[in-house]
Amino acid sequence: MEILGQLFPVLARTLEIYSLILLVRVLLSWFPNLDWGSNPVLATVSSITDPYLNAFRGLIPPIGGLDLSAILAFLALQLGQSLLLGAGGAFMGSGY
Repeated sequence: MEILGQLFPVLARTLEIYSLILLVRVLLSWFPNLDWGSNPVLATVSSITDPYLNAFRGLIPPIGGLDLSAILAFLALQLGQSLLLGAGGAFMGSGY
């Protein structure tokens, strides 16, 4: 069980890194002239984040041309991080 206590913080850190990549994606979306197809870095960021964002785009329609689905996506990542950190602490402190 101790291995789970060590695994959960690693997974939480992975979600934190993904949150940063998602933040970069959201900020770069403010620049409409970027060519997402020809730049390999932008294409990679897009291919990593777009499937996750598409899951939330169906839940929240754009309001006034603004895509607010990223807010819900960030909240879900935060919730996942909190749950993983809490579970990791519970496994580490359980003494099994």
